[in-house]
Amino acid sequence: MKKTLLIVGCGDIALRAVPLLQTHYRILGLYRNLDSAENLRLHGIIPIYGNLDLPESLEKLAGISQLVLYLAPPPSQGLYDCRTAHLLSALARRTKKHAAILPQRLIYISTSGVYGDCHGALIDETHPVHPESDRAIRRIDAERRIRNWGKRNHISVSILRVPGIYAANRLPLTRLREGHPALLDTEDSYTNHIHADDLARIIYAALRHARPNRIYHTCDDSQLKMGEYFDMVADHFGLPRPPRITRIQAQEQISPAMLSFMKESRRLNNLRLRKELQVKLLYPTVSDGLKAVRKESQ
Repeated sequence: MKKTLLIVGCGDIALRAVPLLQTHYRILGLYRNLDSAENLRLHGIIPIYGNLDLPESLEKLAGISQLVLYLAPPPSQGLYDCRTAHLLSALARRTKKHAAILPQRLIYISTSGVYGDCHGALIDETHPVHPESDRAIRRIDAERRIRNWGKRNHISVSILRVPGIYAANRLPLTRLREGHPALLDTEDSYTNHIHADDLARIIYAALRHARPNRIYHTCDDSQLKMGEYFDMVADHFGLPRPPRITRIQAQEQISPAMLSFMKESRRLNNLRLRKELQVKLLYPTVSDGLKAVRKESQ
């Protein structure tokens, strides 16, 4: 009999993973918007209504699954992730007649932004976190809540720290067409990438092979600066490369949100992903992935 998997956050990445997961699991999907239920059914997912911002709507989640795949983002404001607190409370809920029936495993999809600026250093999963934005601080709060909850309840919890995701529907083509600038190479930051389809396969592998209380970098082998990435996308799609400017000029010409990414430079080591999760990437480099994307679009 198949185990039941609850997916919290049924967006693009989750739906890419579903065809792999369906061979092993009966899949439930949490939805908040009423028009999402039918789309989940079309993908073979049993829809379960619940809103992470409304804890009273999550009561039915207690005891309904042996595994949880958690992809939903934290709130857009504040320094704490109340959504994660609500979910964990619901999963561990007791009733008057029965003790809580807890899941056996939870996989949380986090972000590599929790490291902050590492000045271009190559880092592994033991590197100290140093979040420099509110969104990264919320992610650290979520990670700590989940890891402590797992230890306290003897549940296998693993965390995937994800960098920039790209795919045919996740490329900076509009940015390139509009001529937005990038930083001069001498002032640019290293960035990290993973193709959406490879991330889906990593999630599948993590549910089967991830070690308890373990963190994994889910990145490819590329070591690109952000401007190099933009240039590569532009070249593959016959678009002009972005003009290069200094960091001082960027303060006036680039949005604060993009600047916050540009000031963080790091290179992620993915050895643990390959050895422990036994993942062989479909697209080991961004160049490999862009070639596939271009073929799909022709």
